[in-house]
Amino acid sequence: MLKPLLVLIAISQLVLAALTLLVPVQFATWMGLTPPPADSAYLMAMLGTRFLVLGLGLLVQARRSQPDPGWVLTMAAIQVGDFAAGALLLVQGTIAVPSAALPMTNAALFALGLWSFRPRHPA
Repeated sequence: MLKPLLVLIAISQLVLAALTLLVPVQFATWMGLTPPPADSAYLMAMLGTRFLVLGLGLLVQARRSQPDPGWVLTMAAIQVGDFAAGALLLVQGTIAVPSAALPMTNAALFALGLWSFRPRHPA
């Protein structure tokens, strides 16, 4: 189950990379967020680059006979952080449930799946 999950998460990261790098203003608007100001383009590009590298790295891990536990647990930690950030911003009233529902659901399911199917052996 781990390898298909890694591919699924990789695809989600690559989609986020494309949206963040190619159409960041439209992506934020589509999510129901305030469009980022023009001077945030550099920060958005750095974020998009990280999505891209994570997605590609997860695809590499999915192809390995034994995915690296460090990669799997790192991605699980990122998902926990994403969920926690969403929860905090919801409680603060900074974002609305419609903006956070899909990303937070994905983060929770991805973190749970990664933790449940994590390799229990050294890479």
